[in-house]
Amino acid sequence: MIHGVDIIPLKTIMDERGYVRHMMKCTDPYFRTFGEIYFSVIFPGAIKAWHVHRRMELNYAVISGNIKLVLYDARKDSPTYRELQEIFLGENNYVLVKIPPEVVNGFKAIGNEKAIVANCSTVPHDPSEIERIDPFDPAIGYNWDIRHG
Repeated sequence: MIHGVDIIPLKTIMDERGYVRHMMKCTDPYFRTFGEIYFSVIFPGAIKAWHVHRRMELNYAVISGNIKLVLYDARKDSPTYRELQEIFLGENNYVLVKIPPEVVNGFKAIGNEKAIVANCSTVPHDPSEIERIDPFDPAIGYNWDIRHG
């Protein structure tokens, strides 16, 4: 586990009409502050990586489909500096993943359908506080291919 990353199980309430999935409310102990909510749609096999936010805390939940979320700790003062972490989340593992600022993140849709990733961030989008890194950057050295066996 990367230092400061939290994985929180989320609640699904189902009846014969369908279901409701909770993500976050202001009374939750893990809620910090509200910046904005946005949804990122990712097509099967596509990769959206790498992103690193300087001030924003991310709160990801996948409301449709499934993803492989990959984190890389780029914080030089962190006890998990340069470690990678994979988290599979979505319809099959409905959780909230809290990602602190300065942790590099990216994700790939897995399976045969698009995924919809919700983010309830702590600050509104600001292009000056995000850095984008090539998904195949050798400094991170992550292999996005599926692993068999």
